[in-house]
Amino acid sequence: MANKSILVVGGGISGITAAVEAAEVGYEVFLVEKNSYLGGKVSQINEYFPKLCPPNCGLEINFQRIKKNPKIHVITLAEVENIAGQEGNFDVTVKMNPRYVTEGCTGCGKCAEVCPVESANAFNFGLDKTKAIFLPQPFAFPMKYIIDNTACTGASCGKCVEVCEVKAVDLNMPAKTMNLNVGAVIWATGWDSYPVEKLANYGSGTVANAVSNITLERLASYTGPTQGKIVRPSDGAEPKNIAFVQCAGSRDENHQQACSSVCCMATLKQIDYVKRQYPDAKVTIYYMDIRAMGKHEDFFNKIKEYDITMIKGKPSEITEDEAKNVIVFAEDQSIQEVTELKYDMVVLATGMAPTTAAAKLPAEVAYDVDGFVQSGSVPGIYAAGCVAKPGDVASSVQSATAAVLKAIQSTVRG
Repeated sequence: MANKSILVVGGGISGITAAVEAAEVGYEVFLVEKNSYLGGKVSQINEYFPKLCPPNCGLEINFQRIKKNPKIHVITLAEVENIAGQEGNFDVTVKMNPRYVTEGCTGCGKCAEVCPVESANAFNFGLDKTKAIFLPQPFAFPMKYIIDNTACTGASCGKCVEVCEVKAVDLNMPAKTMNLNVGAVIWATGWDSYPVEKLANYGSGTVANAVSNITLERLASYTGPTQGKIVRPSDGAEPKNIAFVQCAGSRDENHQQACSSVCCMATLKQIDYVKRQYPDAKVTIYYMDIRAMGKHEDFFNKIKEYDITMIKGKPSEITEDEAKNVIVFAEDQSIQEVTELKYDMVVLATGMAPTTAAAKLPAEVAYDVDGFVQSGSVPGIYAAGCVAKPGDVASSVQSATAAVLKAIQSTVRG
């Protein structure tokens, strides 16, 4: 008899898509996410390209699909520790970390109002702070508060416990383990920005006003640390001369060999962010080539109307001066001259590194040289989205749907 249950690991756009597509054709789905909310990287993005619309609309539609479908079991703050068995019959061990806030939480926020402790806001990459008990992000799903146990002083404070009218705060909540039996596994844990700390020639993350492209998304967002105002992190000043550096850690034998395929379009989109706020700002792109193929070429041509400066060449070094201005050394291949130019701010187009480059699956699957999962190396376990290959939201959704079809076939064969 077919095991009509599927484990989906990762609650970003690929995992959400896989969960709802599988559940809506009758399969029981366990959606496991390590964060305390669903949405993944998409929830941190300000706007999609090329339409320049916010992603929360699409996420909310999918959240509604999840809420209405009893076949989808969402398990947040959870990690898959072990996968044993075979196609059609996998035994999975899942560790569920404590939220310290129960399902009874109404999201009223009174607990955060009285909390005396602050900690770095991971959702905004540490650019601002939250309280030790906090809502992970403005559109969190589930809309429940969580306690950072590394910052919370526990029972010695207890103000959040006292103020919670529905008694939803549990400072002694333990970690738990659950076992699942499923017919197939879809691994959709997504991507991380290639770490700037590994880019020694770009300052290894110590150049204050050289930020990653995903960090700029938070700066440009109205729900971000600066309420959508793009400013220099070092002093909050408005950047009037800003550079974008492509392929920061990508297409590089010393770092990540793969092209992330979306960084060029992301940069073009972010130039639009800058120009909408600062029409007179000078913008420069350092590039090897601009990958804006097919329908995206129209968007590229639209952005070029801003009269941006394009320097064909990959910077060899990025440093800063005493005023925290960013200095970029590069060869301009079009004129075959080495340039040394100074900017208020630089945005590094860090590539998509699969989460599996740092954390492997608890199963004997195969990976390519950059750590992307090779689907099909273990029957019944399939990769979806940017853990399989770099891509935009549309291609990630397609990848997730394809993985669902393969997973369904596995449950039947099993």
